[in-house]
Amino acid sequence: MLQNGHPPKVVIGRDGRVSGALVSSLVSNTLLALGIEVVDLGYSTTPTVEMAVVWEQAGAGIILTASHNPMEWNALKLLNHKGEFISQRDGEAFLQLLQKGEIQYASVEKLGQYRTADGYIERHIEAILKMPLVKSALSDIQNRKFKIVVDCINSTGVISVPPLLQKLGCEVIVLNGEMNGQFAHNPEPLPAHMQDLAKAVVQEKADLGIAVDPDVDRLALVCENGAFFGEEYTLVAVADYVLQHTKGATVSNLSSSRALRDVTQQHDCEYFAAMVGEVNVVEKMKAVNAVIGGEGNGGVIVPELHYGRDALAGIALFLAHLAKAGQQPSELRKRYPNYEMVKDKIALTPDIDIEKLLKALHRKYQGEQCDMQDGLKIDFADGWLHLRKSNTEPIIRIYAEGTTEAIVQYLIKDIHANVTEILKM
Repeated sequence: MLQNGHPPKVVIGRDGRVSGALVSSLVSNTLLALGIEVVDLGYSTTPTVEMAVVWEQAGAGIILTASHNPMEWNALKLLNHKGEFISQRDGEAFLQLLQKGEIQYASVEKLGQYRTADGYIERHIEAILKMPLVKSALSDIQNRKFKIVVDCINSTGVISVPPLLQKLGCEVIVLNGEMNGQFAHNPEPLPAHMQDLAKAVVQEKADLGIAVDPDVDRLALVCENGAFFGEEYTLVAVADYVLQHTKGATVSNLSSSRALRDVTQQHDCEYFAAMVGEVNVVEKMKAVNAVIGGEGNGGVIVPELHYGRDALAGIALFLAHLAKAGQQPSELRKRYPNYEMVKDKIALTPDIDIEKLLKALHRKYQGEQCDMQDGLKIDFADGWLHLRKSNTEPIIRIYAEGTTEAIVQYLIKDIHANVTEILKM
């Protein structure tokens, strides 16, 4: 097993979960038994491991994390030699190898070598600071002397977010800063789970609140007044800053806010929608040569740095934007269209033919602009609906967005009524 004349090499890293060391040992020893070299970053972040794969000239990478899921879960994020998520095709090919029993273990003389590697988070931070749109704003950020409260969720945000902010000249107050994997609350950075952060921002008279998920690829923000900036608007604000200086296309997935499209068009640039899933967003970004992209869950992808969601890069670019604008976060938020979004679902029972249902709904809404590349997306003048089968649960996910709460509720009620009518036929 050779790759470019060298033994295969895999970079691994893990978030702060209690089960991380156990799973890391299983993964490492399995790779070693296959004759593969293992470079173990230990505690790290998803974007750091992605970049380390390239720096190490490795053939692949594995991040041990269940991302935003609760502490009892753990999982593997698989990367290719570019430090990007493997495609569905690659994943299926790998599963076929397993099913056919074609995995061959190495002889004892050819077992893989194992080594640990330190300093990659620091290298990641330095790469962010060297990005032109961050470097050019560094003095502005430092002059603002931002006071920032960070919820590190007792995971690897502890060893990555405060060091970045300190390099940017910020005063940092850390919540949940013990990297023990004992998540203080549901780790998904949503408003319902950020109440303590919002209170701390107000109590500390801070300029900003920052929340990341356990593997630091999603970023959510709290304004100085305790209001939530909105996870959908993390990407919108960063894209606004990037497009002010670098014209080009933007990309988000079909379930992300229309606000990114609006801001992109305000800069006389073109917006593109991709299927849900980071790998699909990256593929679309490459196809249209996008200058910025990501997902509405607080995931910012900066191709200049690497093709992966990166909360650290998002933080630096957001602070650059905030400093250059000379505004508080609540004032910056008012720049952007104010859409309301609701996320709903329908139970997917065995008797429901999802493809047949979506085609019938497509006919119902044929007078509107529809997109069926990933479920069914229906665009209206003042809002949109997106229905797609979940990859992880027996449900149909329904996302709706509109200019008012009343419009969103109408869209949700209407789609439920049409689904019920079709299923009775």
